[in-house]
Amino acid sequence: MDNQAEVRDFLRTRRDRITPEQAGIVGGGRRRLPGLRREEVAMLAGMSSDYYAKMERGNLAGVSPEVLNALARALRLDDTETEHLHDLAQAANPSPNRRRSRPTPSTIRPSLQRFLDALTGAPAWVVNQRADIIALNPLGRALLAPLLDDPDAQNNNARFIFLSPAARTFYPQWEHAADATAAALRTAAGRNPRDTHLTDLIGELVTRSDAFSSRWSAHDVRLHNSGTKRIRHPDVGDLEFIYEAVNLPDYPGWTMFAYTSAAGSPTEQRIQLLGSLAATASASAPDN
Repeated sequence: MDNQAEVRDFLRTRRDRITPEQAGIVGGGRRRLPGLRREEVAMLAGMSSDYYAKMERGNLAGVSPEVLNALARALRLDDTETEHLHDLAQAANPSPNRRRSRPTPSTIRPSLQRFLDALTGAPAWVVNQRADIIALNPLGRALLAPLLDDPDAQNNNARFIFLSPAARTFYPQWEHAADATAAALRTAAGRNPRDTHLTDLIGELVTRSDAFSSRWSAHDVRLHNSGTKRIRHPDVGDLEFIYEAVNLPDYPGWTMFAYTSAAGSPTEQRIQLLGSLAATASASAPDN
């Protein structure tokens, strides 16, 4: 990915979303465009207009972490956006002495699969930074069956959301899911600009999906650590979960998700039914 273009567009979109009133700037005359002017961002960040202009042209070479943090405060970046800015700067300043990151194993350890399988009351699965489904427990497989069985998805949640018509039924809050998925891929791309598999996926989605392309151009970034998720499953109906995400240190870029429901809720009853249906189907399969 073109680092200078990424930096330029990220800073410009962050600057455009802040009004002078939000920044505490009074006056300034008529404005042709929304957002702050470059010189106003420079003033808020405590740097010269020329220096900020150089940064917004995409040049972060030699910019210190302290300057990046000052700029993040001026642009009112949240924690994820601030980390993304530092990731972009790191990509612009490769260090010859920096340790190479460990390669991610291509397969999951049997002990981790057993751990997933031991979670019998909640759907759980592991995904990589490209949103590929790596491993699941039986309940996770039953829950994600519409995705896993969809030829457009190829076991990838981003492809499912943006390329499969079925996703708009499976995810009743499709707009939110689409926003979050595009932002998560943008975050991953900032951390791993040389990941060709990730870049290929993004290029495919930009080319094939207008919905993804418009979201990609917004340069939003986001992490999925916890939250709520609604799913409409073809076998058991509407489900509402609380999810938690756990990064797996031995598998860089891999995250384990677990979906739980409130005790006694309709979702808890329906997910138990889904587990029973899946077990019955497995037991009646020809190879059993």
